[in-house]
Amino acid sequence: MQLPPNQFLTVDEFLPWAMAQERGRYELHDGRVVARAPECAAHWKAKGAVYAALWEAIKGAGLPCHPVPSGATVRISQKTAFEPDALVYCGDEIPSNALEVPNPVIVVEVLSPGTEATDMRDKLHGYFTLPSVHHYLIVDPDKRMVIHHARGSGDALQTRLLTSGLIILEPPGLHVETSAFFD
Repeated sequence: MQLPPNQFLTVDEFLPWAMAQERGRYELHDGRVVARAPECAAHWKAKGAVYAALWEAIKGAGLPCHPVPSGATVRISQKTAFEPDALVYCGDEIPSNALEVPNPVIVVEVLSPGTEATDMRDKLHGYFTLPSVHHYLIVDPDKRMVIHHARGSGDALQTRLLTSGLIILEPPGLHVETSAFFD
């Protein structure tokens, strides 16, 4: 795994570079390539549960929205691109060869020891710079808790910590039981 030499990249330069790598997962933070740590089985399981819960909620609501598992890129700026653990976008399906989801409505990160600070700080700020993002869910599988950040009026965010009960994701009109993220 060879990171690019000590240089800054734009997202347009980063995406082809990342696709050409034989192994590894990467994000771009302020122009610098950041290698993502390998994931353990508990993390895979949590990501799968989140994706399944979102898929079922979309299907049950009959909305023209699409869940996306990890692997999609969300461009925050010309020098920052994140790869969330799951997301939802609405409207027409993006092309099958797309690397980016340009208009996510819901973005989800599953906490792991190595990413907690970035998920709680940098990604929280970054995702809400995108006008399309209305919800940022941080799933803590160890505590069986979901931190739900929702866009409020103006530049305010509303935050709820949930260990049970219904998560209301309006827009786009989804309702998900907290426990569904952990089953």
